[in-house]
Amino acid sequence: MTKIKCVVIDDEELARTLIKSYIDKVDFLELVDDFENPIDAIQTLKAGQVHLVFLDIQMPQLKGTDFAKIIDTNLKVIFTTAYSEYALEGYELNVLDYLLKPITFERFLQAVNKYKKESVLIENTITVKSGYDLHKLHFDDILFIESDSEYVNFYLNNKKIMSHQSLKTLQQTLPDSIFMRVHRSYIVNKQKVSVLTGRILQISKHNIPVSDSYFELVKTELF
Repeated sequence: MTKIKCVVIDDEELARTLIKSYIDKVDFLELVDDFENPIDAIQTLKAGQVHLVFLDIQMPQLKGTDFAKIIDTNLKVIFTTAYSEYALEGYELNVLDYLLKPITFERFLQAVNKYKKESVLIENTITVKSGYDLHKLHFDDILFIESDSEYVNFYLNNKKIMSHQSLKTLQQTLPDSIFMRVHRSYIVNKQKVSVLTGRILQISKHNIPVSDSYFELVKTELF
């Protein structure tokens, strides 16, 4: 798995320490460096090895909202601040997310998963480990994914690949624009669905059950 390289910028040491501890807990994140002053981070960001910036807003030398306007637009920014009044300004800058202090790990994880979904969408593939093999699957080749105890099965046009992971983790990773959870045991490729009969979706020769809790959403989004 390609690591998402992160930088933390906050004038408060305790705040930086908390975000760094959260980064350490997430296997797809990697801390590049942390800075008390945004100006000190410029050279690191210019080097092109950073994907995601955790940026405080209210800092003495330069506000995070002003700094976000001058850095590379390819960098994704998650604002971290104790002041909710900056939320509107932050979203106008098209930042990835806005985390209000004190930041919980659950809320932090939601924010970084937004980046992960966007990056997966751009790549249009997912790498799946099956036994000792790594399979690079294009989204368009995946018909649906089925939960099987502690494993999942990826159904393609002409084969099935089993991988040791959870459907819940995949749902957080795969882009919502292409994939949709329709049952506690199934995620489908929305572009592959052809028919809904009662509470059964047809994908190629396969019949996929739709749970009551997902039924209205399935009708709205797919039909």
